[in-house]
Amino acid sequence: MNKLMECVPNFSEGRNSEIIEQIANAFRNKGGVTLLDYSGDVDHNRMVITAIGEPQALKAAVVEAIGVAVNLIDLNQHSGVHPRMGAVDVVPFIPIKDCTMDEAVALSKEVAEEVANLYDLPVFLYEKSASASHRENLASVRKGGFEGLEAKFLLPEWKPDYGPLHKHPTAGAVTIGARNPLIAFNVNLGTNNLAIAGSIARKVRFIGGGLRYCKAMGVALEKQGIVQVSMNLTDYTQTSVYRVFELVKVEALRYGVPIVGSELIGLIPLAAIADTAAYYLRLDNFSVNQILENHLME
Repeated sequence: MNKLMECVPNFSEGRNSEIIEQIANAFRNKGGVTLLDYSGDVDHNRMVITAIGEPQALKAAVVEAIGVAVNLIDLNQHSGVHPRMGAVDVVPFIPIKDCTMDEAVALSKEVAEEVANLYDLPVFLYEKSASASHRENLASVRKGGFEGLEAKFLLPEWKPDYGPLHKHPTAGAVTIGARNPLIAFNVNLGTNNLAIAGSIARKVRFIGGGLRYCKAMGVALEKQGIVQVSMNLTDYTQTSVYRVFELVKVEALRYGVPIVGSELIGLIPLAAIADTAAYYLRLDNFSVNQILENHLME
């Protein structure tokens, strides 16, 4: 059986379709690699790719994609509601089939060293690959953004793990690591009041006393004239999608604000959808073994 690794790199471009396609092309027609999904968001000005493949083939595609982004994206001209410190903002590797987390960590370090050398790019390791505990959390690594990198590099505790001690002039820095699967799930609110979204996000996320495996922030979707609670669920088996949705809904009621939609960024495990369906349908003793397609794939 071939080993399969997943990579979900995030790029700081969600508006220029030509750049988006050129980055995606790094994963197309490559032996041992499959491009599963990619999307760009105008307000976030961010692109997310989901690809799987044999580890070394996937590594080559990721390194190529990072090179394309470094050449084409200039963060001095970039604006968007999503925090970012790099043209390639974060590159997580996730073990999927016949791979261990240790192998994902090793692969992330191989990629980190190679892109630092090829593109003169400072690299931070995060999550399971982190070189110190204060670097595990992506939000901590990214704090200060592209504009604050030079000041950050003056702090001994924020020396990059690989690459130069200065930011790339247009591409900033990149964060690379290995992690467990997560779900990027956003809930849209029927208001343009960003303070409301921010308040709800603070109550929902773990650091604010909310759900254990939930990270959240409020963002404005100016093109749509609404705001959003943007979330990452880092362990959907412990913090389920339906529980997050219901908590956001309850908190929104305090402000008399309706939920007008939700969205997934990238892919979601079938088990997470099944869990949510079972909750809303009030299914007793439901099992994923009752899903027809699961038997067809055997």
